[in-house]
Amino acid sequence: MNIDTLGATNLSPPRINEPAQQVERRRQDSREQSPSASEGNKIPPEELLNQIKAVTEDGLYSVRFERDQATAELIVKIVDSVTDEVIRQIPPEELLNLTKHLMELSGNLINTVS
Repeated sequence: MNIDTLGATNLSPPRINEPAQQVERRRQDSREQSPSASEGNKIPPEELLNQIKAVTEDGLYSVRFERDQATAELIVKIVDSVTDEVIRQIPPEELLNLTKHLMELSGNLINTVS
């Protein structure tokens, strides 16, 4: 009987040092520390500001608040301070594009009906 095994060289190591994974780990740590946020309760503004401050405290990340001109929505971006790379954006770019297209379609439907 011949049994083939997978060697450790075939597996890629987990990418725990990438910025997105670091942000995700911090988010999980904050959820473990504050169980009320995971229960669906609304987070008080002071706690939210403390969480933002914890992410940006070491200087690796900065938080940018922008307003999308087409949809007038608030955009929150977590940016790597060194490379100026956007780590996470809320709402994502795809959702903003979808919102823009839906607004265009609704405008066309209303204009043709009325």
